[in-house]
Amino acid sequence: MGRVVYVILFLMGMSLQAQTGIVPEKELKMQWFKDAKLGVFIHWGLYSVNGIDESWSFYNGYISHKDYLKQTKGFNAKKYDPKAWAKLIKNSGAKYTVITSKHHEGFALWDSAYGDFNAVDNSAAKKDVLTPFVNAVREEKLKLGIYYSLPDWSYGGYTHFTRDSIRYKVEEEPQRWQKFLKLYQGQLRELSENYNPDLYWFDGDWEHSSDEWEAPKVRQMLLDKNPNVILNSRLRGHGDYETPEQGMPITRPKSPYWELCMTMNNSWGYQKNDSDYKTTDQVIGIFADVISNGGNLLLDIGPKGDGSIPNEQVEILQGLGRWTNKHKEAIYGTIAGIPKEHFYGPTTLSKDKKTLYLFVKGNANGEVVLRGLKNNINRIYVVGEGTKLKHREVGKVYWSHYPGIKYIELPEYVLDKNMTVLAVMLDGEVDLYREDGSVIESN
Repeated sequence: MGRVVYVILFLMGMSLQAQTGIVPEKELKMQWFKDAKLGVFIHWGLYSVNGIDESWSFYNGYISHKDYLKQTKGFNAKKYDPKAWAKLIKNSGAKYTVITSKHHEGFALWDSAYGDFNAVDNSAAKKDVLTPFVNAVREEKLKLGIYYSLPDWSYGGYTHFTRDSIRYKVEEEPQRWQKFLKLYQGQLRELSENYNPDLYWFDGDWEHSSDEWEAPKVRQMLLDKNPNVILNSRLRGHGDYETPEQGMPITRPKSPYWELCMTMNNSWGYQKNDSDYKTTDQVIGIFADVISNGGNLLLDIGPKGDGSIPNEQVEILQGLGRWTNKHKEAIYGTIAGIPKEHFYGPTTLSKDKKTLYLFVKGNANGEVVLRGLKNNINRIYVVGEGTKLKHREVGKVYWSHYPGIKYIELPEYVLDKNMTVLAVMLDGEVDLYREDGSVIESN
């Protein structure tokens, strides 16, 4: 019954928007996220010192918890420059950033009043390293996202410790669990009050149910502080958008709001032995696929324990920034493109659906092919470069409503070194031929 009521209310909301132009509250709140397209994820913590798996290294028994904690002596942040971080992120073309305020092991980057396992009380840095970054992000006018792991494997009052060691079960020691709830919800309250982020990126929710986490209560607490705050999907179904990880979805996700989080190499945090970095071309190609399907890319960097960012990561962000700046009209504020049967590559559309952007990989052998486009084309130009391009139509006959195939000439001199983008200006909203082919006989 509840599901039926929800569907009815949803349809009523859609009808209201169509009749009055009033945008539903959720859609209004999510608009900046939908338009942003690119964010930068930052995994920084104790694991950045020795370059090992964040939290999982001791949880899975690769090293002892005691040895993992020895990294507090190396987390000194001596080369940490939050303003340089924020500027690099902005110049990459990202519109928001998400930083790991606390990972599964429980080490907090800010001066939390809940426990003493933080950068001030329990690291060589002896200072709050989150606040300066938050301030720098605000100065650059980026949207702020804070990652917060729900579990705390190092805290003696939490249920889980390692894969082979569970401290207790909630139903057996409910008072002990209540003590932990006060800790984690207290930390979230601190983050909310001190930083008022635009977005919370939760993680680790798989270890307990929504009721055990008190997820509805937590969501409401954060919304009471900021009604426009956005939550990711990892709060046991109480979030606002989906978060596929590492692998680009093969089919377009059904959710209207989603974000692919992805590493530059194969590691979230800094790992000195992981030199398997994606090329700038590969990152741009994945990004184009993501926005073509209506999503965002949250691209990860992993600074070292001293706060410096590896050169390989800086170079990728700089290369990405050159490309996004040149092609910004085809990226930001656009909507998902057309089905891939019509163009064998990523596409986006302007919000009025009258300009179709084609993302061309390689040299395309001198021409680009568009299939099943009913519209007349007013103009085609190279985004960020301006050159007008010629096109011709093949296979259209006067007695058939099949629109034919459009071939766009693409001279080599206009090609971008990473990926070329074309703007196709249409005579109205994009109109596609979606019928099966049929045999037509003439007498």
